[in-house]
Amino acid sequence: MVRTFWWCSLVVIGLSACENDQADIDALRDRLNVKVETVKEVEILYSDSAQVKVRITGPTMLNNLDRSEPFQEFVDGVLVEFFNPQQEISSTLVAHYAIRYERLGEIIARDSVVWESTDGQKLETEELIWNERDEQVYTQKFARITTAREIIYGHGFRANQNFTDARIQQVEGTVAIDKPQEE
Repeated sequence: MVRTFWWCSLVVIGLSACENDQADIDALRDRLNVKVETVKEVEILYSDSAQVKVRITGPTMLNNLDRSEPFQEFVDGVLVEFFNPQQEISSTLVAHYAIRYERLGEIIARDSVVWESTDGQKLETEELIWNERDEQVYTQKFARITTAREIIYGHGFRANQNFTDARIQQVEGTVAIDKPQEE
C-alpha cells in the first residue's frame, strides 16, 4: 500500500512538473508546422536521359509545402535557359514573377515576360504558361514576336516547348512575303 502511494505521488509530481507555458507550445507548433520555405539563389535543372534540357534560376523562391496543392513561387523574378542537344543555350526566358504548380505540371510566368532565341527571335507578352506534361507553351494575352525581317503581334500564342513550331492567333502586324523570282 505504501509503495502504491509513493508511486502515485511520483506520477502526480512528474505530471505537474511537465507543464509548459502555452506561448512555448504555440511557438514550437509554428516552427514544426512550416507551410512555406524561403529559398535564396535557386537553381533547378530539368534533364532527360542525363541531358540538361532546362535550367531555372532566381534570387528568391517560396516553396509552399501544402500537401493538397504544393507550389513554388519566384517572387523576385526568374531566368529560364533552354539547352539544345549539344548542351548550348538555345533560348532564354525572363519574367518578373513565376509560379509552378507541382501537381498540374504547369509554370506560369507573368509581368514583362521575354523569350529570346540565339537566332534572333523574340517573344514579348505579359503572361506565358508552360505545360510540362504536354510540352506546350501558350498564352491568351497580347503577344509580339520580333524577327530579323518582321514584327507580328496578336492576341494568343501557342508553341512547342522548344519554340520551333510557334503560332500567333488573331494576327496583326507586318509579315514579310518573298516575291517569286521572274524568269
